[in-house]
Amino acid sequence: MLLTATFSLVRHFEMRTARVAGDAASEEMTFEAAFRREFDQRYAPLARYLARLVGEPESAADLAQEAFVRLFQRGSMPDDPAAWLVSVAHNLLRNERQQIARRLRLLQQRGEELAPNESGADETLEARELRASVRRALDALPERERQMLLLRYEGFSYREIAHALAINEASVGTLLARAKTAFRDALGGAARAEVSGA
Repeated sequence: MLLTATFSLVRHFEMRTARVAGDAASEEMTFEAAFRREFDQRYAPLARYLARLVGEPESAADLAQEAFVRLFQRGSMPDDPAAWLVSVAHNLLRNERQQIARRLRLLQQRGEELAPNESGADETLEARELRASVRRALDALPERERQMLLLRYEGFSYREIAHALAINEASVGTLLARAKTAFRDALGGAARAEVSGA
């Protein structure tokens, strides 16, 4: 359903550009082709990256779709579309988190209770526990390390990671190695805490 809105937006754009004559139509068609290519190549990895970052696939899909809507509204391709999309998605995520924090404060002030988040019934207990351990380990990492690991997991290149996180490309490998070590340590600590707490 979320993708339907984006494809409808692309179809509307196609119809609009079909009516335009001359060089302007050629330029827009070039953008349209580039947009379609980026969407086809980058939507799924971006949505998966965001899902791992936030832990909620539905919210991640919304953020990824909104990033592509912003790219479409921009009307031209940035120099590095992958990095631009990740950067926009990070900004959208930051805005969403700020809105959620404000809403939670308001709800707490009014004394309302939030309903607990329920996992799907088809997941096994072991899978839920593993997912929770990985989530806790990721949450224990600094934001930049978490973002680096998740971007790399989704297949982003060192160059794309460097551009998306505004860091030197030459340092990505070293920073990723440190992030992996920190993740392993955090995951091991989460597992030890579960065993001693059980």
